[in-house]
Amino acid sequence: MKAAHMVAAVVLATTAVSGYPTLQAQSALPRDVHPDTRNRLPPLKPDELNAQMRKAYDAAVASSPGGKPEGVVAIRLHRSGVDVRWDAAIGRRLSELAILTIAREYDQPYEWSLHEMEALSVGLEPAIADVVRHRRPVTGLGDKEAAIIQLGREIGRHRVSSETYARVLKLFGKTDMVDMVDLMSNYAGTGVNLTAANQWMPPQMKQFLPLPFTMPTDILPDSRSRIPVVNPARPAQPNAGGEGANAGLYRRTLAPAPTGPGSMAKFAAGLKSLEASQGKALIALAALITARLHDQQYDWTMTELAARRDGLSAATIDVVRSNTPPTSLSAKEAALIQFGRELLATHNVTAETYARAKATFGQQDLSDFVVNVMAPHTREDVILNVFDQQLPAGQPPLLPMRD
Repeated sequence: MKAAHMVAAVVLATTAVSGYPTLQAQSALPRDVHPDTRNRLPPLKPDELNAQMRKAYDAAVASSPGGKPEGVVAIRLHRSGVDVRWDAAIGRRLSELAILTIAREYDQPYEWSLHEMEALSVGLEPAIADVVRHRRPVTGLGDKEAAIIQLGREIGRHRVSSETYARVLKLFGKTDMVDMVDLMSNYAGTGVNLTAANQWMPPQMKQFLPLPFTMPTDILPDSRSRIPVVNPARPAQPNAGGEGANAGLYRRTLAPAPTGPGSMAKFAAGLKSLEASQGKALIALAALITARLHDQQYDWTMTELAARRDGLSAATIDVVRSNTPPTSLSAKEAALIQFGRELLATHNVTAETYARAKATFGQQDLSDFVVNVMAPHTREDVILNVFDQQLPAGQPPLLPMRD
């Protein structure tokens, strides 16, 4: 196991109550992890914070049990504060390349196809798009282009090496790198929403991404997805695509209403509604599924601790941890695990699995599981993996990691 991907140094010890080996942490940190933040970023200095970020910092301190920002919240404080979709300092050409790389890694055809059109319109060379599309070697590309593609590919493998991290940091600097990773994480979450909805392109638009699967045909003719159009008579809203503030001619997305990543959210009611309907334990299960399928130690361990307090059984947790069949679990747990595994591992939820999940939870709660749990945790897991967030000192890791 490489040092950059150790969660401290891990040793197997006694057997836990559930029958799964307990993992214990030693004190050593990877060489590129800062001891104060326990990730690859240094602590923020007061003079680095503008007024906007100072407000975010103070809010993070107030909400943190430890009295300081931690994890994803702390990492995001290193952003510039601009709208990374449109105004990132790296420019639209490289921003669209970053989005394309994530769409490729999540096998997301709608996201890819629309952003390929955008990328070419802002100057990305077709040959570079083809390198990403066909997963060709990055030799011969510019340093920045090659670094973005390599970073995206390692995000797809859930492990960003020290070498790749250092290369990207040197080329872009800390703030622009954090902005770029934030952008990539946002589109990872967007891809999850699109895949859950099985969003097809409109019939007059071409799908440009070769896929390792055949997309299910359980779509509705008007939305071209599994999600009904809420109010067909209502004019499309400017932000129907769900991709940030699109006011102004140069901030309009290409997503034609009523299609797009916002379709799953049309039936979502929020976490409070989901908790009242399904309970905290199932929400924690959805988060654990997401962490497991992103090989994300920090998210898994911190979520498992909360999940046990919220009543999720050790047996259910171990089924997710060990990727074993959920045949012994309740109908709700089994349906959610199968749905999550197809969504996040194969990037293709079959018609049968979607129908089962919808019948089990209803469209509103299923939308909430995706929009308010799995997609946000996907965004966070991408950030945590890139910056190699380690567990708090003294906290044993609870997720076995691949070599």
